[in-house]
Amino acid sequence: MQIVKVIEIISISDKGIEDAIHNAVTQTSKTIHNIDSVYVKEIKAHVKDGKVTTFGVDCQISFRVDSTQ
Repeated sequence: MQIVKVIEIISISDKGIEDAIHNAVTQTSKTIHNIDSVYVKEIKAHVKDGKVTTFGVDCQISFRVDSTQ
């Protein structure tokens, strides 16, 4: 039986939303293996002096749990 686990990650980027998602997957994959998908729950943009300074995503990353037998 395959088990899938879901963790929640918050990631930011000063380049854009897509980069924030890539950062979340890249950093998470350094310690978590078998990542299957990313579900973006929320998108944020931080504003300073009338300009967007950073983009943030709150996402759920799902991955298959290794079975040890």
